[in-house]
Order: sequence, then structure tokens, then C-alpha cells
Amino acid sequence: MRVGVYLAHPRAGSFNHAVFDAVVDELRGLGCQVVAHDLCAQGFSPSLSAAETGTVSSVPDADDPQVAAHREEVATLDAMVFVHPNWWGMPPAVLTGWVQRVLVPGVAYKLGSADGEPAGLLRAGRALVLNTSDTPAEREESEFGDPLQRIWAACVLPYVGVAEVRRVVFRTVTDSTDETRADWLRQARREAAALTT
Repeated sequence: MRVGVYLAHPRAGSFNHAVFDAVVDELRGLGCQVVAHDLCAQGFSPSLSAAETGTVSSVPDADDPQVAAHREEVATLDAMVFVHPNWWGMPPAVLTGWVQRVLVPGVAYKLGSADGEPAGLLRAGRALVLNTSDTPAEREESEFGDPLQRIWAACVLPYVGVAEVRRVVFRTVTDSTDETRADWLRQARREAAALTT
């Protein structure tokens, strides 16, 4: 099984990094072929070029070799894992840019017309999204409507053909204890292992 694991957090040593490392370690221990990307550390540029803004016609080949490599790679995955904090109800800019530059028409989906239904092109049938947050769950739901759930499970992943999307939120991180964080890391490992069954 080939799994792409993507981390979007700019601060080395963050809890997101610990989650990322635990997931990568668990999947590799289970015999998966893991392609792991710390997008910030690797300097992935989230800035779209004008040529990358189309939504219907297949985009031209990427001028950026890193983007080209990610597009080629994502088409080979059986599952994907995204690890990132909830910032303003959105993924960090580097991951938003990755979605917009990599999951493009002709690579991740096909669309006959602007008002048509997309046909997902990715072979990855499953995805796991692991988020950190400092917003209590009740407030997230009542005031904001859990925008990250809509982004991943309604707007992005089904559009490109990922049928099964699981999302887990670890909260609240800032006031969490070492024991709680250790429990969360064990949970992250269990969730990652479940992708393989």
C-alpha cells in the first residue's frame, strides 16, 4: 500500500510534527510504502501561477519541478494523510496552495463543463485528516460550523474521487498535558493503521 503523508506546520517541534512522525512510523512499520512530505520544511510554494487557475480544461505541465513531482506522485497513492492545525477555520496556506496546485484538472479530476459533475481521477480511496485546534468542540460547531470538516469531507476530497474521509481533531492543544498528548499520538497511530485494513 502506498500512502502519502502531508504535514503543514512551519514550526519545527510542534505537536503536529509529533503526529506526523507517529503516523509515518506506524505506516512504515505496517509495511506501507510511505511518501512523507513536511511541506514547509521542503519549501513548497503555495503561490498559484496564472496558468494554474483553470477549473475545467486540463492544466499544462507545471513549470515548478516540485509541483510536477507532487502531481505525478499523488496519482500513485492508495491513501492520503493530512496533518495540520486549524488556523482561522482553514488549513495553513502551504497546504491550501498544495491542494490548488496539485489537485488540478487532468491530474485529480475531470470536469466536462463549469456546471458539470466532476469525475475524480485519484486512485486513493481513503484519506485521514488529523487536525489540532485550540477551539473547544462545542464552540467550533455552534459558532463556526466546523469549516474544516466541510473543506475536506465535502469540498476537496470527494471531488477528486476519495470516497472515505476520516477526520480526527486533537483539542485543545495549548493547555494539554504530556499524558494527553501521548494518548493523542497513540490514537493517531491507530487511525493511520485503520487505513490499511
